[in-house]
Amino acid sequence: MLFLVISTPQPARPDEVKGARTKFRRWVERLKTSNHVLSFYPRVGRGAVVIFDVASNNELHTLLTEWSNIIPVHQDVYPLASPDNAR
Repeated sequence: MLFLVISTPQPARPDEVKGARTKFRRWVERLKTSNHVLSFYPRVGRGAVVIFDVASNNELHTLLTEWSNIIPVHQDVYPLASPDNAR
């Protein structure tokens, strides 16, 4: 199951969240290695856009909770159709 997630972090000074951003990037890289993250793009300013490939809604919920525990964010979640299914 594919999901596009767009995050908007809570307001904070950049120097206050530097460590959390580094931890988040390491977390995303681990998920890319395991193919749970297909794409990751930082947004200009703050936030990120991530495409997750997960087996279930429960798995997505777990990952979004992990994300919010690293950096508190508002997440807009959009389910996607795979390119093969769309054809």
